[in-house]
Amino acid sequence: MDAAAETPELLSDCQAAIGYRFEDQSLLVRCLTHSSIAKTRLDSNERLEFLGDAILGTVISELLYHRFPQEPEGELTRIKSIIVSRNTCADVAARLELERFLLLGKGLTAFESIPPSILSAAVESLVAGIYLDGGLSEAQKFVESSFALELGDAVGAEHGKNYKSLLQQFSQKTLGETPVYRLLDEKGPDHSKCFEVAAVVGDQVFPSAWGPNKKDAEQQAASNALQAIQQAAAPQD
Repeated sequence: MDAAAETPELLSDCQAAIGYRFEDQSLLVRCLTHSSIAKTRLDSNERLEFLGDAILGTVISELLYHRFPQEPEGELTRIKSIIVSRNTCADVAARLELERFLLLGKGLTAFESIPPSILSAAVESLVAGIYLDGGLSEAQKFVESSFALELGDAVGAEHGKNYKSLLQQFSQKTLGETPVYRLLDEKGPDHSKCFEVAAVVGDQVFPSAWGPNKKDAEQQAASNALQAIQQAAAPQD
C-alpha cells in the first residue's frame, strides 16, 4: 500500500497480527516503510533492518544454545543460518500477513506478490522496532512466538526424534510415572496463536516451551525435559 492508505485501523490490525502494541506509533510506521516510498533513506526501515538482523541473530542464538545443550557450535550455526535466513523471515512475514501493512512505492505495489527480500526486511525491522519501543524482553517474546514453527521444525528434525515418546519411555521405566503436559499460556491472534507448554513428571515441572500449536509445543517441552534430566544425571567435575 502507499503512505496515504495507512490508517490507525490498519496500524491496530498490524499490532494485533504481531502480538505487540507500540507506545510510539511513528516507530511502527517506520518499521513498515520501504525505501521506495520514503522521503529519504533515513525515513525508511533500512536502519531498523540493520539493527533487527543483529538482534534476531542474538535471540535465536541464545534460544538454540539453551535448547540444544549437547550440540556442538557447528551444528548450532547450521540451524541458526536456516532460521534467520531471508527465506525463513519471508515465511514469517507471510504468516503474519505483513504484506497488508507495508508502505511501498507504486512500482512495487504493481507486482502480484511482494519480493521476499522486502518481507524479510520488514520482519527484521519489526524486531528492532519492538526492541527500541519495549526493550529486549519484548523483542525476545516476538521472535520466540513468530519463529516458533521454525524452532519447532529444528527440534523435530534433530535426528528424527519423537521427544514425547522418548520422555514417556524414560519416565515410565525409570520413575514409574507418565508425563503430562500443562498448558501455561497462549498468545497472538486466532489465526496465528502460539502456545506455552511444560512437561510434568510426578511433581517435577520442567522448563516450558512455545510452539505454533499444542503438538509442537509439547514436543519441545518433552525435549526440554529430557535435556534437563540428562544434565542432572551427568557426572559433575
